[in-house]
Amino acid sequence: MKHSIPLTALPENTVFGAGDVFVLFGELFGRGYATGLIDAAKAAGMTLVGITVGRREDDGALRALTDEELAAAEDNLGGKIINIPMMAGFDMDAPEGGATPTDMLSDMTLDNWQEYKLDWDKVDACREIGTARFVQSLEKVMAELEGLIPAGKNVFFAHTMAGGIPRAKAFLAIANRIYKGRGARHMPSQALMDSDLGKLILQNFDEVTANSFGHLLEHSAALRSKIEAGGGQVRYTAYGYHGTRVLIDGAYQWQTYTSYTQGYAKMNLEGFAQKAWEQGVKATVFNCPEIRTNSSDVFAGIELSLVPLLEAYRKEGGGDWAQGVWDECQALLQDDVKLEDILATVGAYQQNPVMQSFYNFEAWPMQNSLEQVEMTVGTSADIVALHKNRKELVSDVLSAHVVSATGALIFGASSDADGPVLWLDHDLVAQQLIAAHS
Repeated sequence: MKHSIPLTALPENTVFGAGDVFVLFGELFGRGYATGLIDAAKAAGMTLVGITVGRREDDGALRALTDEELAAAEDNLGGKIINIPMMAGFDMDAPEGGATPTDMLSDMTLDNWQEYKLDWDKVDACREIGTARFVQSLEKVMAELEGLIPAGKNVFFAHTMAGGIPRAKAFLAIANRIYKGRGARHMPSQALMDSDLGKLILQNFDEVTANSFGHLLEHSAALRSKIEAGGGQVRYTAYGYHGTRVLIDGAYQWQTYTSYTQGYAKMNLEGFAQKAWEQGVKATVFNCPEIRTNSSDVFAGIELSLVPLLEAYRKEGGGDWAQGVWDECQALLQDDVKLEDILATVGAYQQNPVMQSFYNFEAWPMQNSLEQVEMTVGTSADIVALHKNRKELVSDVLSAHVVSATGALIFGASSDADGPVLWLDHDLVAQQLIAAHS
């Protein structure tokens, strides 16, 4: 792929309505993109069905939700949850009596992680077991789901699984050096990619983020055929990230966060959608803008790309509503700080030659550099310090906007998607929000 393929017009839902079934393929936790899509499905009157990743016991055993946990999860979703553990990844799987990949990392430290070696035959055995476990559970989920879909109804599968960092004790310290380390504390992300730890992480990312989508497409084929034979339609969506076009010096330009380790798995996710599309299956990965979530907060500075959305609101004709958002964000800053100053700081950061050299679509995802991390983490820290409250940030307001807009855009575009991979950039996000508030 040589360039991004943006959604270019506000879409309209022409397929899904009351009585149709929305399947959330991934459990709903905290803040994240999925909430916007769920809101759109609810607004259309769809019936919601979810799954659970299950829970781990102290000894690592995977189990279904308890009655209390299930009730809370269903209340959070606003629909029924099929209580069969669907934990993707293999970091906690092992042959009977053997060590899991997480166990294999138990002696790894901040001092020895770059030289730390894994037994890849044992890792491969764990991966096979984890994949088999996931597929077996998926087959049970599909069998139960079939009984929840009324004849003639349409079905929307929303894949939301992502992540897969092994629970190694030393990883948080390593991640802080890789993604946040400045000066003497900096560690290049290439060092992680070259290590056995990095190779294991990439494998687990693939299983959680990408391969789980492939399994869903494959093991729902029989159900999909039955639905279509009965007059219903089926759509599949997945959440991607592959950079975003934002306003830089007055024009929408593709940019990205560096270094985004999950990027390799996100490209593999796109590959599953492309293969399905070629086979006539309506599956689309929507590459969404950067937001702050519980999981993305490890990537210091990822929120900087949100700030130009304020300028997009004005450029796209947001009028009084846009001014209201500006006023809301201005109120979060210290009294002697102007929102325009924040925008100018981010603009200078993104136009800096150091950062521009990383905005190379064909080379994505690139590894970081000392100078780039210093600029990204430093700029982020400087801007956070200008707020009245470090827990109430401009980026939090804009993240909520992006979640709402992308949910509506994905839901509408799925009726008649243009292809297997689409980008939701700041222009369409702004247009969607303006239309929703006009």
